[in-house]
Amino acid sequence: MRIASSTISDNIVRQIQQLNTQQARLQAQVSSGQRITNPEDDPAAVTSVLNLTSSRREVAQFTDNASRALAVSQASYAGLQSIKKVSDRAGELATLGTGTLGTDAMQSYATETNQLIEQAVQTANSTFNGDYLYSGTALSTPPFTIARDASGQITGVTYAGNAGQTSVNLSETSSINPSTDGTTNAGLGNFINSLVSLRDALNSGSTSAVSAAQAGLTTGENVLVSSIANVGGVQTRIQAAQAELTDRGTSLDSLISSSTDADLPSTVVKLNQAQTAYKAALSSAANIMSVSLLDYLK
Repeated sequence: MRIASSTISDNIVRQIQQLNTQQARLQAQVSSGQRITNPEDDPAAVTSVLNLTSSRREVAQFTDNASRALAVSQASYAGLQSIKKVSDRAGELATLGTGTLGTDAMQSYATETNQLIEQAVQTANSTFNGDYLYSGTALSTPPFTIARDASGQITGVTYAGNAGQTSVNLSETSSINPSTDGTTNAGLGNFINSLVSLRDALNSGSTSAVSAAQAGLTTGENVLVSSIANVGGVQTRIQAAQAELTDRGTSLDSLISSSTDADLPSTVVKLNQAQTAYKAALSSAANIMSVSLLDYLK
């Protein structure tokens, strides 16, 4: 059976092109370190990598969520600790105020209490990244509206936030509330108003009035202690979630790498083989294509 010379030429060209394509693909793998450069290189692996990459993006988002939640929780915790110090000093002043004191001493303690009120209000209306910490989900609303008398002293505060809590997703199935709840926020307002009562009682020189204000301070301190413990527990939970997300991200990175990274020693060997085959094919093609009809006629 005769085979047309054009058919032979076409086959030779096609084989050389295939070898050249294989050589180029292996060179790309060696230079990039990746065994998959196009979807057709390994369709099944590409599908797996796409799914793994999607999961990795989700883990990255949850990690960002956890970092933001931890920052909010830490800021809330710091604020509560600051107000707790105010509460501790106010309790000391109230105890002193129920004893036998002169008018000057009582008024001096009242002056100090007034500064404690200002400090507590400033902390209670503090913000973090532009959001009010103790307003519930009303993040753009100052949590406490302040009433002052003609002399500028605070006469009381009113809670203007809501009872909601911001929720942050830490995984596909879990979320957390990094901010304080409505009970705590309203309790901060009650505590501040108890400070106002203590100041006024000290100014009046009435030990019975001081005792009455002291009861409100005790209630406020209980709220603070409970909230500090709760926020501390929230931070522990967030940190545990961060550790889990880190491990999960590392595992996904490893799976993606194992699916996409080239085995460089093996790939280099294959590249050398492909280059040798390509050179041999070119040499063979040159010899075959140089043969003409005249060679047979001889």
